[in-house]
Amino acid sequence: MTHLKTEEEIHLIKESAQLLGKAHGEIAKLVKPGVKTSVLDSVAEEFIRDHGGVPSFKNYNGSFPASLCISVNDVVVHGFPGNYELRETDIVSIDCGVFYKGFHSDSAYTYPLEGVNENTLLLLDRTYESLFQGIAQAKAGGRMGDVSFAIQSYVEAFGYGVVRELVGHGVGKNLHEDPEVPNFGKRGKGVKLAEGMVFAIEPMINMGTRSVVQERDGWTIRTADRKPSAHFEHMVAIRKDKTEVLTTHQYIEENYAYKWRNRSR
Repeated sequence: MTHLKTEEEIHLIKESAQLLGKAHGEIAKLVKPGVKTSVLDSVAEEFIRDHGGVPSFKNYNGSFPASLCISVNDVVVHGFPGNYELRETDIVSIDCGVFYKGFHSDSAYTYPLEGVNENTLLLLDRTYESLFQGIAQAKAGGRMGDVSFAIQSYVEAFGYGVVRELVGHGVGKNLHEDPEVPNFGKRGKGVKLAEGMVFAIEPMINMGTRSVVQERDGWTIRTADRKPSAHFEHMVAIRKDKTEVLTTHQYIEENYAYKWRNRSR
């Protein structure tokens, strides 16, 4: 059952999302070759706690061991931080959640390091654009399938695979709430979108096949063909006459040294 948020609740979720965005910004300063993913996780947790928040992911379901999901190259989502040192040819998806003033927030961004090839950069470009294609269809009176179809049709035109086993979700007092937000679907189908809905849209798009496998750790999801995967995520609130993006990538793009989205193509 979908809980429609009040103006006060949306305001509090946005405060949580601002803290989350600033935590992402602190991480962005450190994403470079030679940095261990465990260091990124420690910095994020310290920043969140120092500012009165709690990492939403740590001990999620009693088993997730970290504050960040850090997913490198062919890892789609839910990768564990650890002793792995980033390399100049890596892409790294960093997904973070914050619990603050009674509400969760959730967003993700995939970073290319400076040695990443152009085909992989295009995957990131197009996955990022698909997020906004989906956001543009998240309107009161519409259907979730409109959002899903916009994402799917955009990226499949480039021959990419859309992950189906994992979806976006509602966010509020719980990290995962109704409604589900698939990245594939049909226009005019699915849950009707209503004023007060808050949910995360998060395309997970693979360079090759859409098929994925789960590692023995019970969390890590990889592409079945071991080709790269990209993941971007924003939370939105459905308003009567507009859609408001509650999360921000501003601090990432201010602080990440490689301005990849501004490159000439």
